[in-house]
This record gives sequence, structure tokens and C-alpha cells, in this order.
Amino acid sequence: MKLSDLATIKTNFPEAHFWLIRRGTAGRCGEPTREFNQEHIGIKVERIDLLLPDYLYYVFKHIHSTGHWQQIATGTLSLVNIRVSDVQRIELSPT
Repeated sequence: MKLSDLATIKTNFPEAHFWLIRRGTAGRCGEPTREFNQEHIGIKVERIDLLLPDYLYYVFKHIHSTGHWQQIATGTLSLVNIRVSDVQRIELSPT
């Protein structure tokens, strides 16, 4: 199951539960935030019976701390970015 099966993920999404920094330095790109910016990638969990938004927020904090986004961010200058599709394709697997 992909994250996009449970959540709406897009930019310019003020109704989202939280956002990911889409563009920035390699260290900041993909960092979750609770502050809306139209350039950030908004994530709103639609199936809260299966996934809690606050839990997902902390999952993204962990993903960011592992350097996952630095490996897939695109850009050749000091300014890199991640795509909405990069977030939509995140695989969820029950354990």
C-alpha cells in the first residue's frame, strides 16, 4: 500500500495536517513542519481510521533524520527539491 492510498498529497494545500519542505538546502529539504507555505508539500490523511496524522508527522521526522530525502532530492546547486510523487510513492507495510 502506498501513502497516496491513505492521504491527499499536493502543494498549495492549506487544509493539510502538516507539510514537507519541498525546496531548500539538502539538510532542510523534506523536513516536516506545521506551518503552511504554498510551496511546501501538504499531507492530509483521509483514512484516519488506519493512520493518525500526528503519528505520520513523527514518521516523517524520522525519515528526514535518516537522510532519506538527501538521497533522492534533485538539483545541482545548493538548492535542491523533492517531488510530490516522491512522497506519494512511499510504501506502507503493516508489521
